[in-house]
Amino acid sequence: MSDGSGARIRVRGMEADDWRDAHDIWTPPDVVWGTLQVPYRSADDNRKKIENPPEGMVRLVAEIDGRVVGSAGLHPSGPPRMRHVARCGLMVHPDTWNQGVGSALVEAIVDLADNWLHIRRIELTVYTDNTPAIHLCEKFGFEIEGTLRAYAFRDGEYVDTYMMARVRVACPAPEAV
Repeated sequence: MSDGSGARIRVRGMEADDWRDAHDIWTPPDVVWGTLQVPYRSADDNRKKIENPPEGMVRLVAEIDGRVVGSAGLHPSGPPRMRHVARCGLMVHPDTWNQGVGSALVEAIVDLADNWLHIRRIELTVYTDNTPAIHLCEKFGFEIEGTLRAYAFRDGEYVDTYMMARVRVACPAPEAV
Protein backbone atom coordinates (compact mmCIF):
# COMPACT_ATOMS: atom_id res chain seq x y z
CA MET A 1 0.00 0.00 0.00
CA SER A 2 1.22 3.51 -0.78
CA ASP A 3 0.94 6.47 1.59
CA GLY A 4 0.19 8.92 -1.24
CA SER A 5 3.73 10.32 -1.33
CA GLY A 6 5.16 7.33 -3.15
CA ALA A 7 6.51 5.68 0.01
CA ARG A 8 5.36 2.12 0.55
CA ILE A 9 3.56 1.13 3.76
CA ARG A 10 4.41 -2.36 4.94
CA VAL A 11 2.34 -4.10 7.63
CA ARG A 12 3.94 -6.97 9.56
CA GLY A 13 3.80 -8.69 12.91
CA MET A 14 5.26 -6.79 15.85
CA GLU A 15 8.61 -8.10 17.06
CA ALA A 16 10.08 -7.71 20.55
CA ASP A 17 12.79 -5.37 19.18
CA ASP A 18 10.07 -2.99 17.97
CA TRP A 19 9.63 -1.75 21.53
CA ARG A 20 11.66 1.47 21.03
CA ASP A 21 9.66 2.42 17.94
CA ALA A 22 6.40 1.48 19.68
CA HIS A 23 7.37 3.68 22.61
CA ASP A 24 7.93 6.57 20.19
CA ILE A 25 4.47 5.96 18.68
CA TRP A 26 2.62 5.49 21.97
CA THR A 27 3.97 8.46 23.94
CA PRO A 28 3.50 11.71 21.95
CA PRO A 29 0.91 13.94 23.68
CA ASP A 30 -1.36 13.93 20.60
CA VAL A 31 -1.45 10.12 20.63
CA VAL A 32 -1.99 9.83 24.40
CA TRP A 33 -4.84 12.37 24.09
CA GLY A 34 -6.74 10.01 21.77
CA THR A 35 -6.27 6.84 23.83
CA LEU A 36 -6.98 5.52 27.31
CA GLN A 37 -3.25 5.69 28.15
CA VAL A 38 -1.81 8.05 30.70
CA PRO A 39 1.12 10.33 29.84
CA TYR A 40 4.69 9.78 31.02
CA ARG A 41 4.71 6.04 30.47
CA SER A 42 8.31 4.86 30.67
CA ALA A 43 10.16 3.15 27.86
CA ASP A 44 10.77 0.22 30.23
CA ASP A 45 7.01 -0.18 30.88
CA ASN A 46 6.34 -0.21 27.13
CA ARG A 47 9.15 -2.71 26.54
CA LYS A 48 7.64 -5.05 29.15
CA LYS A 49 4.18 -4.61 27.58
CA ILE A 50 5.52 -5.73 24.20
CA GLU A 51 7.59 -8.57 25.59
CA ASN A 52 4.62 -9.98 27.56
CA PRO A 53 1.50 -9.69 25.40
CA PRO A 54 -1.78 -11.15 26.66
CA GLU A 55 -2.47 -14.67 25.44
CA GLY A 56 -4.01 -14.78 21.98
CA MET A 57 -3.26 -11.14 21.20
CA VAL A 58 -2.16 -10.30 17.67
CA ARG A 59 0.01 -7.19 17.28
CA LEU A 60 0.90 -5.54 14.00
CA VAL A 61 3.12 -2.63 13.02
CA ALA A 62 3.20 -0.46 9.92
CA GLU A 63 6.51 0.65 8.44
CA ILE A 64 7.38 3.38 5.97
CA ASP A 65 10.89 3.10 4.54
CA GLY A 66 11.85 0.68 7.33
CA ARG A 67 10.64 2.98 10.15
CA VAL A 68 7.84 1.67 12.37
CA VAL A 69 5.17 4.41 12.36
CA GLY A 70 2.02 2.68 13.59
CA SER A 71 0.78 -0.23 15.66
CA ALA A 72 -2.46 -2.14 16.01
CA GLY A 73 -3.65 -4.93 18.23
CA LEU A 74 -6.47 -7.43 18.04
CA HIS A 75 -7.45 -8.81 21.44
CA PRO A 76 -9.73 -11.87 21.32
CA SER A 77 -12.32 -12.13 24.11
CA GLY A 78 -11.85 -14.76 26.77
CA PRO A 79 -15.16 -16.41 27.66
CA PRO A 80 -16.02 -19.37 25.39
CA ARG A 81 -19.33 -17.84 24.32
CA MET A 82 -17.53 -14.69 23.12
CA ARG A 83 -14.69 -16.27 21.14
CA HIS A 84 -16.10 -14.69 17.98
CA VAL A 85 -15.43 -11.20 19.43
CA ALA A 86 -12.17 -9.24 19.52
CA ARG A 87 -11.28 -5.71 20.63
CA CYS A 88 -9.11 -3.55 18.44
CA GLY A 89 -6.64 -0.80 19.29
CA LEU A 90 -4.67 1.41 16.93
CA MET A 91 -2.00 4.12 17.21
CA VAL A 92 -0.15 6.03 14.50
CA HIS A 93 2.78 8.38 15.01
CA PRO A 94 1.61 12.00 14.50
CA ASP A 95 4.36 12.57 11.90
CA THR A 96 2.55 10.13 9.60
CA TRP A 97 -1.10 10.99 10.18
CA ASN A 98 -3.17 11.22 6.98
CA GLN A 99 -0.68 9.12 5.03
CA GLY A 100 -2.63 5.84 4.90
CA VAL A 101 -0.94 4.16 7.87
CA GLY A 102 -4.17 3.80 9.87
CA SER A 103 -5.99 2.45 6.81
CA ALA A 104 -3.26 -0.12 6.16
CA LEU A 105 -3.41 -1.32 9.78
CA VAL A 106 -7.23 -1.49 9.95
CA GLU A 107 -7.33 -3.30 6.60
CA ALA A 108 -4.87 -5.89 7.95
CA ILE A 109 -6.82 -6.28 11.21
CA VAL A 110 -10.07 -6.85 9.30
CA ASP A 111 -8.35 -9.38 7.02
CA LEU A 112 -6.98 -11.28 10.03
CA ALA A 113 -10.36 -11.30 11.74
CA ASP A 114 -12.37 -12.33 8.68
CA ASN A 115 -10.03 -14.75 6.97
CA TRP A 116 -7.70 -16.21 9.58
CA LEU A 117 -9.05 -15.94 13.13
CA HIS A 118 -12.76 -16.65 12.64
CA ILE A 119 -13.64 -13.38 14.39
CA ARG A 120 -17.12 -12.18 13.52
CA ARG A 121 -17.25 -9.01 15.64
CA ILE A 122 -14.46 -6.45 16.06
CA GLU A 123 -15.19 -3.74 18.61
CA LEU A 124 -13.47 -0.62 19.85
CA THR A 125 -14.05 2.61 21.70
CA VAL A 126 -13.21 6.02 20.30
CA TYR A 127 -13.61 9.46 21.85
CA THR A 128 -16.64 11.24 20.42
CA ASP A 129 -14.46 14.22 19.47
CA ASN A 130 -11.89 12.13 17.56
CA THR A 131 -13.46 12.70 14.14
CA PRO A 132 -10.52 11.36 12.07
CA ALA A 133 -10.54 8.04 13.97
CA ILE A 134 -14.33 7.75 13.67
CA HIS A 135 -14.14 8.29 9.90
CA LEU A 136 -11.32 5.76 9.59
CA CYS A 137 -13.37 3.11 11.39
CA GLU A 138 -16.50 3.86 9.37
CA LYS A 139 -14.47 3.47 6.15
CA PHE A 140 -13.97 -0.19 7.10
CA GLY A 141 -17.56 -0.91 8.08
CA PHE A 142 -17.50 -0.06 11.79
CA GLU A 143 -20.71 1.48 13.08
CA ILE A 144 -21.45 3.51 16.19
CA GLU A 145 -23.51 1.31 18.50
CA GLY A 146 -23.84 3.72 21.38
CA THR A 147 -22.34 6.46 23.49
CA LEU A 148 -20.55 5.64 26.72
CA ARG A 149 -21.08 8.75 28.82
CA ALA A 150 -18.26 9.99 31.07
CA TYR A 151 -16.29 6.92 30.00
CA ALA A 152 -12.79 8.30 30.53
CA PHE A 153 -11.02 11.11 32.36
CA ARG A 154 -8.96 13.30 30.00
CA ASP A 155 -7.57 16.81 30.37
CA GLY A 156 -9.24 17.29 33.75
CA GLU A 157 -12.76 16.25 32.75
CA TYR A 158 -14.87 13.21 32.00
CA VAL A 159 -15.39 12.62 28.29
CA ASP A 160 -17.70 10.43 26.24
CA THR A 161 -16.70 7.68 23.84
CA TYR A 162 -18.52 5.83 21.14
CA MET A 163 -18.72 2.07 21.21
CA MET A 164 -18.11 1.05 17.61
CA ALA A 165 -18.19 -2.40 16.06
CA ARG A 166 -17.89 -4.15 12.74
CA VAL A 167 -19.97 -7.30 12.54
CA ARG A 168 -19.28 -9.59 9.62
CA VAL A 169 -22.37 -11.12 8.14
CA ALA A 170 -22.16 -14.88 8.53
CA CYS A 171 -21.24 -16.78 5.40
CA PRO A 172 -24.04 -19.04 4.18
CA ALA A 173 -23.52 -22.76 4.53
CA PRO A 174 -22.52 -24.46 1.27
CA GLU A 175 -25.38 -26.18 -0.50
CA ALA A 176 -25.41 -29.97 -0.43
CA VAL A 177 -24.57 -31.59 -3.75
